[in-house]
Amino acid sequence: MARILVAMSGGVDSSVAAGLLLEQGHEIVGAYMKNWTNEEGLPGECPWEEDIRDARAVCEYLGIEFRILSLTEEYRDRVVDYLLSGYREGITPNPDVMCNREMKFGLFREFAAAQGFEYLATGHYARREDQADGSVDLLRGAPGKDQTYFLALLQQEQVRPALFPIGHLAKPEVRREAARLGIPVAEKKDSQGICFIGQIRMSDFLAHYIPDQPGDIVNLAGVKVGEHRGLHLHTLGQRKGLGVPSNTFGKAYVVVAKRPERNELVVAFDGTDTPGLYASSCRVGSISVVNRPLQEAQALLAQPRYRCEAAPVTADFLDGETAVLHFEKPQRALTPGQICAFYEGDRLLGGGIFEEIHG
Repeated sequence: MARILVAMSGGVDSSVAAGLLLEQGHEIVGAYMKNWTNEEGLPGECPWEEDIRDARAVCEYLGIEFRILSLTEEYRDRVVDYLLSGYREGITPNPDVMCNREMKFGLFREFAAAQGFEYLATGHYARREDQADGSVDLLRGAPGKDQTYFLALLQQEQVRPALFPIGHLAKPEVRREAARLGIPVAEKKDSQGICFIGQIRMSDFLAHYIPDQPGDIVNLAGVKVGEHRGLHLHTLGQRKGLGVPSNTFGKAYVVVAKRPERNELVVAFDGTDTPGLYASSCRVGSISVVNRPLQEAQALLAQPRYRCEAAPVTADFLDGETAVLHFEKPQRALTPGQICAFYEGDRLLGGGIFEEIHG
């Protein structure tokens, strides 16, 4: 039996993960990673105090030790600053992916190792597969709740000690396991906010740190159709929150480009043939691999967003950090700053960050 530190969020997923590992006879300790306390008074709900109470209650119910690890300064340096600098540069960063790489499977994993734990377990919907050579691969979790996309920038040293006790289960099954175990948070709703920050709209969060820079919203012909508060508040493919009405045929505007030099947001009517909205090739940088190096040129699957299917691509890996992707079918709203995850079937190969969209 192993000594395992479980990353407790106060939610049902990590609680069931701890309960299942305890049933298997492992030595379990639960720990809450305190990353954000909203001392600056941002609008929205920051539930860290409630989450700590719930995590502690679950550990007390299970009869295991509970710890709190404060990483607020490190979280600001590694995740919040990354988030804000990305939006200031006009790209769309992904704080959840970076939080996993830098915090949960970074500093938190290092803490677990320093404390003598053999493994770090989380409530992610992912599966590990141990290989004969001692390495570990990551596989997609249960259909409908797979979260491997958010693990796309992890490397082997981070994956090898990671356990995902609920990765083979669908969400309803996790709820049933929570009820069977009698876990206090069995019916608690899932969190929907920014990673560890809570229920706050991204636009409200950004407004606290980045001043408005109003400019024109123009159509493809360069005609002004509205005004924006700042390019950093918009992303490619965005339809809602533009403040520009649909046309008489009910077609909605969608963001197809940003022009920082003119501070213009470019929109067009949404459709399958909208210029600038779809692209077949792009460049991806800052590539990270889960286990084995990616070949110079190979066919694989690429997932450009969390809530979309992975699509066939030919990937030309130019060096260890950059690749040019050629999709078989044009993809909607490929966005600089976002994460592209690479797969071979259900196997997560790694991922990178969109740098340039070629059309």
